[in-house]
Formats: sequence, structure tokens, C-alpha cells
Amino acid sequence: MTTTHRPKVLVVDDDHYTRTLIDHLIAETSEVRLAADGAEARRLFAAEDFNLVLMDQRLPADNGIELMREFRARRPHLVGILMTGYADVRDAVAAVREGMFDYLTKPFEDLESLEAVIGKALELDRAYREIDGLRARLGEDGTPAVIGQSPAMERMLGQLRQVSGLDTTLLLEGESGTGKDLVAKLVHAWSPRATGPFMEVNCGGLPESLLESLLFGYEKGAFTGASAACAGYFEKSDGGTLFLDEIADMSPKLQSSLLRVLQDHQCARIGSTQPRHADFRLVCATNRPLPGEVKAGRFREDLYYRINVVALRLPPLRERKGDTVPLAMHFLDHFNEKFGKACGPLTPAAVDTLEACPWPGNVRQLKHCIERAVALHPGGPVDVMHLCPSGISQADCSPIEQDAEPQQRAEDIPGYEEARARFEQDYLRAILAKAEGNVSEAARLSGIPRQNLYVRMKRWGVVTD
Repeated sequence: MTTTHRPKVLVVDDDHYTRTLIDHLIAETSEVRLAADGAEARRLFAAEDFNLVLMDQRLPADNGIELMREFRARRPHLVGILMTGYADVRDAVAAVREGMFDYLTKPFEDLESLEAVIGKALELDRAYREIDGLRARLGEDGTPAVIGQSPAMERMLGQLRQVSGLDTTLLLEGESGTGKDLVAKLVHAWSPRATGPFMEVNCGGLPESLLESLLFGYEKGAFTGASAACAGYFEKSDGGTLFLDEIADMSPKLQSSLLRVLQDHQCARIGSTQPRHADFRLVCATNRPLPGEVKAGRFREDLYYRINVVALRLPPLRERKGDTVPLAMHFLDHFNEKFGKACGPLTPAAVDTLEACPWPGNVRQLKHCIERAVALHPGGPVDVMHLCPSGISQADCSPIEQDAEPQQRAEDIPGYEEARARFEQDYLRAILAKAEGNVSEAARLSGIPRQNLYVRMKRWGVVTD
């Protein structure tokens, strides 16, 4: 769940100066606990729930990576940052691959960057806790989980809670990919009809004749292929909720038929004149403004007023500031489980990339982006190189995506480690060139702390001194 108190940070380092420096740096915003060795760190970790652990690589009687692995065995979503000297960079990279959020080199030269990395790590912890809280509530009452606590989502959910208990028609408006189907299920779960059926039909994906038979049902012999009688969704939704997605795509004939059903609460199967009871709550959704469709003559005005009793607008992802990363982490866990992978966590640069993307395809596009990353990634942290969201302009993607050959022969594809190394070198050169040789500006553009960026550039010979 989302913490309502100041986050707790555990700093484990045998160097008194390092412990004191970090304590003074974040004491105003966090509760800091200090440990000089592994024994004290274990005692503190067992006694308190920490949001973040900053761990030194070399401790008097312990290895920092192994100690973090021990902690993460007890708290799989524990967010950790490794602190190491320059000579330990290779070990630090290995630690990041094992799930550490980031690593910092000592001595710290840029305290603003240090504070920024700690802030990003705490944001990641808040996202994990939000998702865990939602899953716990989902397990308790079966309510669909809606990920997001941005002001835009809080307003929408507040309105939804007010109208879900009212047995009235609801119109969900919003761009494609905003999750209208999930919200419709949430309306049903929060309504007095929750114990009844929930039936869902996409009006835009079916031809008129098939949609008509699906909604009204048919009698045996009503048409070629009707070998047995079949109840329609109007009947099947009796006592529950009927969700008509993309209702703007419904034909004029079916619009007229739907209007009669809503007025009379009765319907007749195709091939029959016998009326059948149809008491359901209607939830409709559209990604096109219906007033414009009415004006253009494509949607009946009387039906529009009949279904526009209560209208709710679902905000696009670009308006949901702070929700992108929790959603990405939710999808990351989902596809890890689905594909049997162990991808993650998101690196700081990946977090910045996800937050910066405009996501014209909204939550659906983000979901497909994470699915692609997990499907193609063998495991370990998910970095910028694994993310090139479909539909995003090439300028928003990593340099390796921009420069890649459209058709690459299989025999020319390097091994994963070699490809990663090539990407990092190309990326560092590109970002430094864009910053006109200014390392501090390159750090700002890339979202990587300056001292970490400099170490990586020096390792690959991008800069020398």
C-alpha cells in the first residue's frame, strides 16, 4: 500500500563519513537508520519495514551483494542501491543485473545526483507498495484492480464510486486504450447487480447480422446454420450488466432496435415474436465524441439522450502523471509470470523513458511495450535499450533503435552481452555529442547520475582524462 509516513531508509556502510553524509542529505524527508556492518543491518532489517536500502559492497564480514540477496529473499520487491568504489564497477553491474535499482560510486562528488537517485528509488518503492495493496484488495473481494493514484484517476474513480451504486445507464468516454472495459467491470463489481452476469460486446468488431444475432439470440431454423435455439446477450444479462463497447460503430438499424429494448425492457429472438424479459443495466463506451456523430447523422439523437444519462471521461495516460511507472511494473510482473521470465527491475533510465513518452495508444500501448520487452529480454534489469514503444516517434527511442538496419541477417546478430556493450557505447557517444561534450548536461538528458554516467563513459573510452 502507499505509505502515509516518511519513508524509511537503511544505510549500511562501515565508513562513518558516508553514513553521516547520506543521513544529513535525506534526514528532512526520510527516517534514516544507520548500520556499520552486516550484523547490525540484519537486526535493523528484521525490526523495521524499510522502503530503501543503500548497501556498501565491501563490509567487514559480509559482501554487500550477498547481503542484499538475503534481504530480497525475505522482501522480493525491496528496492536497493549498491555503493561501491571505482574498482568494483564490474561487481556493481552484476548487482544491477540481479535486481538492484542502481549503483553509486564513492566518493560522492555530485550530491544533487545522489539525492535524485534516492528519490527515484523511493518512487519505485511507492509504486511496488501501491500494486501490492491493490492485489491484496483484489484478493479480498474480487474487484478488478485499477492501477493509478494520479489526481486525474482519483477524480474519475471518485465519480465512479458515486454512480456505480445507482441503477442507471452509464456512458464511458475516452481515447482508445484508456481501459474502458476494465472500468465497466469495476462499475458492475461496485453495483447492486454484482452477483448477476456481466456480458461484454464490442460493437465495432462484428458485422451487423452477427451482432444482431449475438444481442437478440435466435430460434432454431431462424437462418441457415441456426441448428439450435440460442439466447442473446439481452437475455443473458438479465439481472446483471451489459457492456456495449464502441457503441458509435453500431449500425442505424441496431441503434433503433436497442432503443426499443431500453424503452420496453423486452426483446424477441430472431425468428420469434415472443417477447422476453430483459432487465439489465447498460454501460456503453465510445472513443469518438457522440455529439459529433449525431450531428453527422451517424448516430441516433434519441438513442444518444437515452444512453447519456451519466457520462464519465477516462483520462488518457499523458494526463495521469505518476501512474505510468506503477502500470509498467504491474505489467512487468504479469508478463514475467505469464512467460516464466525474471525481467526487472526497471532501471532509472528506463523509468525516465517511460515517464517521458507521450503514449498516444495509452495504457494498451504501454502494456504491449512491456510485453515486448519481457518477451525479447532473457532476464535481468529492463533498461532503455529494451524499450522502444510502438507508435512513438523514432526521436523518442534509443539510438540503437534509430540506427538499426531494417533487415539484419541472423548470422550478423551478436550475442546479448556484446549487443548490450555496443548499445551502451553508442548511446554514451550519442548523448555526449548531443550535450556538446558537457558531461553534466549529458547526465541531465539521459537521467543517469553524473558520476555514474562519467564512470560508464570512461570505462568505454568515451571520455579520457
